[in-house]
Parts: sequence; structure tokens; C-alpha cells
Amino acid sequence: METAINPFAKPYYVAAKPVGAQCNLRCEYCYYLEKKTLETVHTMPDDILEMYVRQFIEGQTLPYVLFTWHGGEPLLRDIKFLEKVVSLEEKYAGGRKIDNCIQTNGTLVTEETAEFFARNEWLVGVSIDGTEEMHDRYRKTVGGGGSHSLVMKGIERLNRHGAMWNAMSVISKSNVGRPAEYYDFFRQTGCKYIQFTPVVERVRGDGRLSHGLEKEGELTSYSIEAEEWGAFLIGVFEEWVRRDVGEYFVQMFDTTLANWMGVTPGLCSMSATCGNNAVLLPDGDVYSCDHFVFEPYKLGNIRQETLTALCNGEKQAAFMKLKTERLPKECKECRWLFLCHGECPRLRFGEGGRNYLCEGYKKYFEATADRYIKMADLIREGRDAADIVEG
Repeated sequence: METAINPFAKPYYVAAKPVGAQCNLRCEYCYYLEKKTLETVHTMPDDILEMYVRQFIEGQTLPYVLFTWHGGEPLLRDIKFLEKVVSLEEKYAGGRKIDNCIQTNGTLVTEETAEFFARNEWLVGVSIDGTEEMHDRYRKTVGGGGSHSLVMKGIERLNRHGAMWNAMSVISKSNVGRPAEYYDFFRQTGCKYIQFTPVVERVRGDGRLSHGLEKEGELTSYSIEAEEWGAFLIGVFEEWVRRDVGEYFVQMFDTTLANWMGVTPGLCSMSATCGNNAVLLPDGDVYSCDHFVFEPYKLGNIRQETLTALCNGEKQAAFMKLKTERLPKECKECRWLFLCHGECPRLRFGEGGRNYLCEGYKKYFEATADRYIKMADLIREGRDAADIVEG
């Protein structure tokens, strides 16, 4: 049995997948559905669910615990599953405050589940890529139709019941060239919390996605380029900084400001280190990261070892070193290293081992530095960063 290194030395998080690599949509850029071959079961059994809830709570040292439910599409499980989750959390809470967030494509949100999320104060992350045209280009139903209207109906139900939700977008060829229109869609929708992730995927000769650190693979047609990413970030930032600081919250901008302030950001890809966001599959297998669900990054199974042992063990410790150990000399000497830390290791297949999106990030950092410095100064003075809008 693997020995844990410094158990309880740091908090860790787990994205649990109650249905694994199953989904009612067929999004063209999905990186996860092919992982089904790694699962011995595709729906989390009750004993694994209870084992996970108990172990995860026991492994936390803080007075609050955050559960994250991920997919595939977790709402393929019915309301009885959600109620069981809450029941188990209450059983093992031990006085701790329990919070939950769930990521969904939004199409399966019913009146019943929306009411559940509102009543139990779950945060719902809804995958939506902007306008109908932007969204429907790649986010298809099984029959090949667009899914935007179904997502919007799910959002309407969440709003009707007062459930908390935020937008989780993929930035692809469908929306990367239209940052102002993209951002304005969310303003009109009333969504005040926006997360977006650039899609960069490579396909090997056998048709499967490239292993996290493999050099092999051709970029997919929906993947964006570095220059596009930089222009998109700048475009959305200029819309946001003129009027919405303190009113609308964009994860990438919060993350950049945190790094300007010398505070650990909430986005792992832009942190100095990574490796505290593991993934639990339905059969109890644990992997280092959601983007590294490949056999070399399997940590073990919670039937044999506890989550705490797995997430603080030697294999995960080695994974955590990838971010710094594989940082090329050019990055170490870059003036912007403190803002990106080389970004995610899975994208280090650019020239000289740099992050593929490096040049885009550089342009974004250069174009926005003066405003971030001003916001950071305002905060240090005890003022609100939103004052930059008025100044």
C-alpha cells in the first residue's frame, strides 16, 4: 500500500463523476466521453458514493467542505440520487459546513431539480458557449441538432426557483473571434459569474486524444490559436473593465488580479503549483486531474486506499512537480511568469516546450497590466477595485 506523504498538509478537492463518461449530448469538442473505456462501471454504486462522501469529509481539515459533482452529465442521475448525496453529507458532516457545486449542460434541469438546488443551496455550473449560433456549432444533441434552446429553458427553471448558477464556457472557433458579442450575451442573460476555458485538443493517429504530455497529435479543427486567445481575452476585458468591475465576475480576470496581488488564485492552471484537484470515477478509481484521466495518472481506488492517502501519496506528489520541473528556460526568464506560471502542463507542446497559448497570454498581460496595477493599488488602499470604472 502506498504511503502518504505529509497527509493533511494541504486541502485537496475531488471532482466526482456519478455517471462517468456518459452524456445526453454529443459535443464535438468533448474530451471526456472516450474515457468510458477506463471505467469498470459507468454509474456510481451506492457503496462507492457513501465511501467517497465519508472519506472526503474525513480528509478535510477546514470547518467547511466543498463537494464537486462532474460529468459526463451528472443529471443523468435522478432526484433520488441528489437527495441521497445530501443525506450522506448530513450523516458524516461531523459539525462541518457542507457545500456542493455541480456542473451540467443544463438540458436536463427540471422544475424538481431546480427547486432542489435552490432549497439546498447548490451552485450550478451551466455549460453554455454564448449566443445560439456560437453554442450550437459544437454543442449538439445525439440527433445532431443544436442544444442552446434546451439549455436556456434549464436556466429559466433555475432562475424561477432562485437557484444559484454560473456560466461555464468553452472558447472554440465558434466564439473566439467575437469577444464583445460573447460577453454581451451573458450581460443580457443576467449571468454575473462567467468561467471560460480555451479548447486546445490534439488527436493521435489512432483517433484518440493525445495523452496529457505527449508530443504526438494534430490539432483539432475546433481548437483555437494563441493569437486568437490573446485577442479574445483582451476583447472581453475591455468590455468588462469599462463598466462591470465589481458587478460581473469573470474567473480569468479574478485569477489575474489575484496573481498581481500575490494571492493564490482559484484557477489551478494559473497557480504556481497544481495537483490538488483529483478526479473520482464511478468505480472508485482516482486520477490526478480531470485532464489527465489516462492510465499513467491513475492514483488508485478508494476501496483499497483512502482519498487522503491517494491525494497525498508519492504518485500525486510526482504529478505536482510537472508544472515546475517541465518549465522551459524561456518561461523562467519571462516577466509574466508570476501571472501564468506556465499555465497547464498539458499544453506545453509549443515551441521550446512553452505553453501552446503563450503568445496570446503575453499580449493579454501586456494590454491589461496598467489596469490591473491600478485595481491592485485600490485594494491595498482599502478601496474597491470597482472604483477603476469611475476613474
